[in-house]
Amino acid sequence: MPPPAGGPVISLMLAVPDARAAADWYARALGAAELWSLGSVVGLEIGGAPFFLAEPANNGWESPATLGTTTVRVEVFVDDPDAFVARAVAAGADGGRDPVRDHQAPWGTHRQGGFSDPFGHRWLVGDRSPLTRRARGGPAGDSGGGPETARR
Repeated sequence: MPPPAGGPVISLMLAVPDARAAADWYARALGAAELWSLGSVVGLEIGGAPFFLAEPANNGWESPATLGTTTVRVEVFVDDPDAFVARAVAAGADGGRDPVRDHQAPWGTHRQGGFSDPFGHRWLVGDRSPLTRRARGGPAGDSGGGPETARR
């Protein structure tokens, strides 16, 4: 689902203690490709979706390891969530907290699960079903809750 030409692209930057080591892990575990590297800041992409890694430097943010918790959850939508999560777990991610399974959503079944990466970030990986625009409240409508609605 590419953005319209000239339209916005929303991305995120993950705080990590060692940007090079993290970039290597994301390449191995998730198939990320490096766009560029400035040493302490690295641009990556997975299937055309950009994201960035950076080493915090007393500039108003910190890594989950330093904070003792994560403050963001990365959501990824793919054709095969089982394979995506399995690859991450094989490379050292912790997949024990949220195994991939079917969830009932207003639009039907949504397959989703997750893992924690070695840097403390939570990733939820699901099929592409939430990416289709639906009318609110219609028979096949979206309740507005997104993928998490399926868990309630």
